[in-house]
Amino acid sequence: MTTEPMPGLDTARLERTYDAPAELVWELLTTAAGLEEWWVPDGFEIRVSELELRPGGQLRYSMTATAPEQVAFMRNTGNPLSTEFRKTFTEVAPAARLAYLSLIDFVSGHEPYEHLTTIDIEPAGDRTNLVMTLDPLHDETWTQQHRAHRGNELDNLAALIRRRTR
Repeated sequence: MTTEPMPGLDTARLERTYDAPAELVWELLTTAAGLEEWWVPDGFEIRVSELELRPGGQLRYSMTATAPEQVAFMRNTGNPLSTEFRKTFTEVAPAARLAYLSLIDFVSGHEPYEHLTTIDIEPAGDRTNLVMTLDPLHDETWTQQHRAHRGNELDNLAALIRRRTR
């Protein structure tokens, strides 16, 4: 199954260039060990419980607030400190493209829905260009917060790559 994002005014593109080969970037995006090292905003940690890397396959993980400010935020908003998330892969093209639907079922007072993320990876010599395309969420506040978190995660990926390639 191919998933093409529907470019629109609300679609976001986050772009990064990493000093690493595409194969390493792919590994960090698609393995439990790799994801657990970087794939959450600052102040959280994750544990992957399922990873079936194929179209229709699932990624399940729990994200837990660990930093004092994140713990306080979660408590103040009435959210649990730990939440399970589920993603369904819609496209898997090794070291080139990854797309998945995230189940957004944790917003109080809002019906669950799916959200599309597409990641394109392009080798550039010894470097790798990554473009993450994000559909908007149900409102502007959640959309902006989601984009900021994803940008933070991509910065965390850059820091991990620097540590691994020194």
